[in-house]
Amino acid sequence: MRADAVRNRARLLQAAARLVAENGVEHVTMDAVARAASVGKGTVFRHFGERSGLLLALLDHAEQAYQASFLTGPPPLGPGAPALDRLEAFGVATIGYLLTHRDLVLAATPPPDRRFSAPSVGVRRAHIAGLLRETGTEGDLELLTESLLAYLDPALLDHLVHRRGMPRGRVEAGWRNLLEIATNAADGVTRGARGDQHPAHPT
Repeated sequence: MRADAVRNRARLLQAAARLVAENGVEHVTMDAVARAASVGKGTVFRHFGERSGLLLALLDHAEQAYQASFLTGPPPLGPGAPALDRLEAFGVATIGYLLTHRDLVLAATPPPDRRFSAPSVGVRRAHIAGLLRETGTEGDLELLTESLLAYLDPALLDHLVHRRGMPRGRVEAGWRNLLEIATNAADGVTRGARGDQHPAHPT
């Protein structure tokens, strides 16, 4: 990216951050950012593609720190702890991250046809799948991964905590419970498919 393009992008992000601080995420539009940065609206679209792209760029610093915490940070969230412990810590950390930045995260969520293919979701999906394999969990790991990922959906977390009034601790406990059920149930299904779940008949 050319130096002038880098400067323009930084100026647009500064303008957007100022609008978020002053008016809230819901009032940040491409037009408003263009006016605040004294540029044409086309410039904003060229840099970010659409509103969700602009809001994701605002989240970038927090997202990078969050991803680094579970990819390279200290255990039990980062490498060095047993996979099941890391999965538990990952869910708790993700719940905290998404709830802390919920306004930006919800506003930046892509439309339904691209919601599950967003890069940030892909990172979470790959991390959960990799740790599930490390635990030795058997069964349909692809669908188990999607089920666990669904619990960490920003809209669901917002609904549970801010609409239903559930304490964050209860939601975190729900993740631990779901994780235990998912890993144990998958093993049980696989054992059943092999016929191992039935006790041997006495001779």
